[in-house]
Amino acid sequence: MPKAFPAEFRRDVVAVGRRGQAPMRQIAKDFGISESCLHRWVQQAEVEDGVRPGITQAESVELRELRKRNRLLEQEN
Repeated sequence: MPKAFPAEFRRDVVAVGRRGQAPMRQIAKDFGISESCLHRWVQQAEVEDGVRPGITQAESVELRELRKRNRLLEQEN
């Protein structure tokens, strides 16, 4: 499993990526991450900010908890 990067590091990298002053490939290389990783981080940040449609992190956590609760209730029934 790949190493997890701190949230502050991710925010900084996404901020640089969103400025668009350099190609994504170069930004990823400068920060020592893959280009696909950078694209995912930027896309997720856009979802969180409401710029792009999708499921936010909070909604994902809530959905996971609801599914877990649903399974538990189905087993009890």
